[in-house]
Amino acid sequence: MKPGPLPGVDVPDEPGGPAAPPRRAPLPTRLGVTEPPAGEPIAVVAAGPAGAARRDVLAALLGLAPERLAVPPGSWLLVDHARVSTRAAYVPGYRQPHAYAPDGSAAGPALARPPRRVELTVAEPLLRRFAVVDTPDTGTLGLAGGRLLLDAVGRAGALLFVIAADQAFTAAERHLLAEVAGSSAEVFVVVTPGLSGWAAPPAPADSPEPTGPPELAELAGPSELAGPSELAGPSELAGPVDPAGAVVAAHRAALLAAVPGLARARWHPARPDDIDALRRAIVGWAADEGLRRGSAQPPEPPGAHDRVPVLPGAEATDWAGQLERQARSCAQRIRQDVALELADTHMRVVQEIVFGVGCAGLPQLLDRELEALSLLATALCDRAVRGICDDAAERVLGGPVSDGVRRRIVEAVRFGLDDHSAGRGLDRVLLVTSTAAVAELAGPGAADALRGYPGAERAEVLPPVAVALSGPCWQRWRGPGNDDPGGARAWAQRALREVELELTREVSRRFEAVRLSLTTVLADALDHGILLA
Repeated sequence: MKPGPLPGVDVPDEPGGPAAPPRRAPLPTRLGVTEPPAGEPIAVVAAGPAGAARRDVLAALLGLAPERLAVPPGSWLLVDHARVSTRAAYVPGYRQPHAYAPDGSAAGPALARPPRRVELTVAEPLLRRFAVVDTPDTGTLGLAGGRLLLDAVGRAGALLFVIAADQAFTAAERHLLAEVAGSSAEVFVVVTPGLSGWAAPPAPADSPEPTGPPELAELAGPSELAGPSELAGPSELAGPVDPAGAVVAAHRAALLAAVPGLARARWHPARPDDIDALRRAIVGWAADEGLRRGSAQPPEPPGAHDRVPVLPGAEATDWAGQLERQARSCAQRIRQDVALELADTHMRVVQEIVFGVGCAGLPQLLDRELEALSLLATALCDRAVRGICDDAAERVLGGPVSDGVRRRIVEAVRFGLDDHSAGRGLDRVLLVTSTAAVAELAGPGAADALRGYPGAERAEVLPPVAVALSGPCWQRWRGPGNDDPGGARAWAQRALREVELELTREVSRRFEAVRLSLTTVLADALDHGILLA
């Protein structure tokens, strides 16, 4: 159990000290559907259960052969536009991507572990409007994979969920879709023919009773997908029933009974004419989304070039002391959150070793857990650092800072990190080795190889937190002679303990580096009477 929300960027003042600025929003305690930051490219994230022919739907949407979209199990696929077709695999533990053959094999030496993502670029005009991201099957995601998927959907802007006619939405899938329904992300649902063609699935045993207002029954009906013949009784049929439309309507009604917030989702059966309609619908959404994102973030925010004077008498306040206490408080809170998250991870890993994926599935499971942990730790640090910078700037400049002033301070603080020993080498990767130790890899491109969904270039002060399993972990636990659940549990416990120790030191070092660099920036402003950033 995680503790209730606590203020993540505020610390009480010492007796007799100046009043603190207003308390800010608490740090997040879990990952949800992320709001897209400025400059985030538009994309459509595809998801769905195994056996739903999701790859065939994406191939038809993009006009490609399905085998070109093949990736190793557990890897993400990013399809983007380029004049020259390329395929590259991004593998943790390497600084450069690997060339990848269309059949999913490494073009060079064999890879010691699956890539976090594979990038395919093709000269398809449709991809000029939006990228396409394919994800692992929903049945293999687990809790950590679901968190990664929700983050990607929020940043991309749209979810394309593909399900077969003879499949039913599982409880995990309904929960995932309910999370997406509460966000601004667009949802497209495609129903494909099952093994028996367009035959409706049996109702799942855990499906809830329909809930919601009386008009929900009308929303759940197939009025947008089929003609009157599918709504009338047997004696009123005016023509043959469209089996595809009837199955789509049944799926839609079943999903809306559990997730009424998806009433605006767009549904399409996987037929050639409906794939064209799906393509037009996504293109129209992408055009509207591009205008919305562009208008919400002007290229020159207020305060980007204005002269910003310092508050008279600010040098006599305890702004530096408050900054130090605030940075220390945030680091302590994030260390606690990371420790709690790792404790939960350990419980899930042990349960899966004993009752689920076993020893052979341990590397993939733990790697995905560490990817979700990295995403959460990065979000915690980013939110806290933004609050620290805003609060310190308010104390020195005398009021809330505008977006342009905030951007100038962030760039100055980021530029000054290398001036302090604590800020050097923050852009690195932590790799769990086969001996349950933690090694590090630094250098350009090392952290980028760990991103399942890359998104936009980061505009935060700190580089992302990056933790992954090294290749030898796969070789150790997938070997035929290493099917030892007790040994796997002990190894996972040691590995997670080492990760906790390394991340604890890393968080402390990051906030000390931010404190030193921000102190230098604001001290220069006090010396000169204006913000120099």
